[in-house]
Amino acid sequence: MKVVLASKNAHKLKEISKITEKFDMELVLESQVGVDIDVEETGSTFEENSFIKAEAVMKATGLPALADDSGIAVDALNGEPGIYSARYGFDPSLDDWGRLELLLKNTEQVPDSSRQAQFVCVITLVTPEGQVIQARGEAHGELLRQPAGEGGFGYDPIFYYPPLGKSFAELSPEEKNQVSHRAQALKLFYEKLKEAGYADK
Repeated sequence: MKVVLASKNAHKLKEISKITEKFDMELVLESQVGVDIDVEETGSTFEENSFIKAEAVMKATGLPALADDSGIAVDALNGEPGIYSARYGFDPSLDDWGRLELLLKNTEQVPDSSRQAQFVCVITLVTPEGQVIQARGEAHGELLRQPAGEGGFGYDPIFYYPPLGKSFAELSPEEKNQVSHRAQALKLFYEKLKEAGYADK
């Protein structure tokens, strides 16, 4: 099944494709099917924004569309940046690294015992026939005080994952694809795909 990923993020395509290739899904970027749309994320939850993006790209392409809405939620900041992770600070001049540094700055006063955080990912598939399949995954860890590791992207260098004793940026791609929030969401998503008859049982 050919599915358009509602994203312009090549990192995300690579990471998701490593997992979706196992269940007979050819994932392509919007640009590969001649579409370039900016979807306004007006939802108040990961679930709502994931659906909004998938539906918009499905309508624009006429193909099934897969959207991933994800972010980091810090307990001490009441779940921020959450759905605003990619726009944290609402400063267009900030890149991924700038947003990471802003989060570190905003948690400077948070003691080590209270730095719990989780990465959240919600995957939504919307088909032209009106089928909606959605799954949520979470990875629980702690916020580091300084970046560690060269891999990953986004907030990975400051997210420490206790079960493996490393930051997400220190994990190999294979390790990350076993334990990440996106991996957890995709595992559940695959089960739901099977139930809906879109994947081999």
